[in-house]
Amino acid sequence: MTIKSILAGTALVFALSTQAFAAKTDLTLGVALEPPHLDPTAGAAAAIDEIVYANIFEGLTRIGPNGTVEPALAESWSLSDDELVYTFNLHDGVTFHDGTSLDAGDVVFSLDRARAEDSTNAQKALFAAIDTVEAVDDLTVMVTLKQPSGSFLYNMGWGDAVIVAPETAETNKENPVGTGPFRFDSWAKGSSVSIVRNPDYWGDQVALEKAMFRFISDPAAATASLLAGDVQAFPNFPAPEAVPQFEADPRFAVVIGSTEGETILSTNNGKPPFDKLEVRQAIAHAIDRQAIIDGAMFGQGTPIGSHFAPHHPAYVELVETYPYDPERAKELLAEAGFPDGIKATIKLPPPSYARRGGEIVAAQLREVGIDLEIIPVEWAQWLDQVFKAKDYDLTIVSHTEPNDIGIYARDDYYFQYRNPEFNDVMAKLDATAGEEERYALMRQAQEILANDAVNGFMFQLAKTGIWDADIEGLWENSPVQANDLTEVRWTN
Repeated sequence: MTIKSILAGTALVFALSTQAFAAKTDLTLGVALEPPHLDPTAGAAAAIDEIVYANIFEGLTRIGPNGTVEPALAESWSLSDDELVYTFNLHDGVTFHDGTSLDAGDVVFSLDRARAEDSTNAQKALFAAIDTVEAVDDLTVMVTLKQPSGSFLYNMGWGDAVIVAPETAETNKENPVGTGPFRFDSWAKGSSVSIVRNPDYWGDQVALEKAMFRFISDPAAATASLLAGDVQAFPNFPAPEAVPQFEADPRFAVVIGSTEGETILSTNNGKPPFDKLEVRQAIAHAIDRQAIIDGAMFGQGTPIGSHFAPHHPAYVELVETYPYDPERAKELLAEAGFPDGIKATIKLPPPSYARRGGEIVAAQLREVGIDLEIIPVEWAQWLDQVFKAKDYDLTIVSHTEPNDIGIYARDDYYFQYRNPEFNDVMAKLDATAGEEERYALMRQAQEILANDAVNGFMFQLAKTGIWDADIEGLWENSPVQANDLTEVRWTN
């Protein structure tokens, strides 16, 4: 073999190894649910934000991995002395994925659209404090509030508050056009959504050239897909029973964090017999939270007694408001006029916490005389029947929106819970800026919900992330519903 051929062979090996390393700019992630569409301003499904938040769409602000408010399309802002006027300064040179420029008019359009009378925004209440939105110039927006709102900047960081263009707003469900570091590439219905790097992004370029979100709801299939390398990351792994297997495998990183997911036995408070406090109290006493966590989640989860995350500094421990007490549950049913028990239905969406948890809950309630017919539903059915039409008795769902205790003040919300005292507390909270004063109101709100047994408060959903050990930048915790890929890269 000649020196020339040796050098040529060495060059070929080097080139191939370089290509192999360079090829690690794509990523396939597993997600449990397929979104109904891809417009975060027109749907309540967490599955939408899990794909598009911070990747395709951006807001004036954003929520970072530690839950703090960070600048996004607004590079800075100021607040008037009376705390009523926010002036946002937009980044210069921002373009939407269709090449059109972002300006103050797009912000005015987006916020006015979200709060309009005919708005389809699932979190319209986020914008209730806004009085007017005005474009001062191309890069300056002035938002005037009706009253001071301590949560306004945080609210503007939700996925429901992202900025969209009037030219493409109506087609974002199928062809999302945002300003983010990734562009929408394709959607294979029933299989996956793909996004690609946006070369014209106004900020720092992301490391990944392409990312695919594959829809895998079955826990066994999720496990198999990771082991086979068909997906390299499952940020919210749906098979907690398989975690020890991955912890023992050096190919994978197992990262257990927290979420904003209050997992609850949602109750139709507007439908007999669940409109009776004693019936809801009976359900609360019939639930053995730890048994549900152990049986459905293999020990991963934290018991809760109200709709609030245990990691929040304003959290109140209220689990013992209604301790597990089947005999007391039977007494309460009799006091409510149902000595012979109740027959009802429970609609269970696809996530394993719901399907597995529902079986356990049904068995627990059966012990006290509440006989549940289990009805499995797909996610789209759940949204239509339960969330929109309020056609249900009981259901199980994890509410993963951040700091969302205010949903209980919405008269048209699917719980159909109405309590003027709670609404007053929420109104005061929205008008309060001081941290300690806000925390005191949050504690008061938690206690009202617990005493009213509005829902069966079960546990805070853990965030179980499993991914290739050579991946860095995925979030440990989930302060918002997101798989933010902006800092994700392969290290090897």
